Amino acid sequence: MLAELLTGDIFAFLFVFIRIGAALMVLPGIGDAYVTPRIRLVLALLFSALLLPGLMSALPPPPDDPLVLAIMVAGEAIIGLFLGLIARFLLAALEVAGTVISFQASLANAFVFNPAMTTQGTLIGAFLTVTGLTVLFATDMHHLMLLAIADSYSVFPPGALPPLDDMANMMTRLAADSFSIGIRLSAPFLVIGMIFYLGLGLLNRLMPQMQIFFVAMPAQIMLGLIVMALTLSAGILFWLGRVQESLIGLVGGPV
Repeated sequence: MLAELLTGDIFAFLFVFIRIGAALMVLPGIGDAYVTPRIRLVLALLFSALLLPGLMSALPPPPDDPLVLAIMVAGEAIIGLFLGLIARFLLAALEVAGTVISFQASLANAFVFNPAMTTQGTLIGAFLTVTGLTVLFATDMHHLMLLAIADSYSVFPPGALPPLDDMANMMTRLAADSFSIGIRLSAPFLVIGMIFYLGLGLLNRLMPQMQIFFVAMPAQIMLGLIVMALTLSAGILFWLGRVQESLIGLVGGPV
C-alpha cells in the first residue's frame, strides 16, 4: 500500500509539473534565454508543489496503458505551451511596433540582439520589448500570468484532451490582436512619417539637385527620437492595459 501511495503521489506531482514546466518554459521573463535552466526548473518545481495539494482531487489516477499515459502527458504539455505562448504573443506586439518605428525613423538597419525574443531585431524593437518586460514585472503583472496558469485547471481539466480547434482559433486571434496593438502603438510615427515624406517629395520637386537622402536622414532620425520620447510612456501604458485585459480574461474575472 505504501508503494502504491508513493507511486500515486509521484505521478500526481509530475503530472502537474508537465503543464507548469511547459508554460514557464516559454513565459516572458521566466522562459527567456538569459534565465538559466536551473532557475526555471526550480521555479517550475516550487510552483508545482504549491498547486499540488489543491489539485489532488481533480487529478486522474495513473493509467495502466502506456499509450494513454503518453496521450495525457502530450495533452498537458500542449496546454502549458498554449498558456505560455499567449503572454509571448502579447509581448510580440512591442516588437511589431519597434519594427514599424525603426522604418519610420531610418533605423531599420540598426540590428541588435533582442534578449526578450532571443533573436536579432531592430534597435527600437529590442528597446521596447525590454522596457515592456521590465514594466511587466515592476507592476506585478507577472502575478496575473502565474494566476492564469493556476486557474487553467478549471478551464482545461487535467487528463482530458485539449480542445485543439479552440486553441488554434484563439492563437490566430491573438496573432491578429498583437499585430493590431503594434500598429496602434506606432500610429504617431506613421502619421509623422507620412507628413515628413510628403514634405521631402515637395522639396525634391522644388530643388531636384539637392541630395535629399543625405539631408533628410539626420532630421528623420532626430524627429523619430523626439516623437518616441513624447509617446513612450503613453504607448507602454496602453500596451500594459491590453495585456491586463487579456490576462484577466484568462483567469475568468477581476482579481
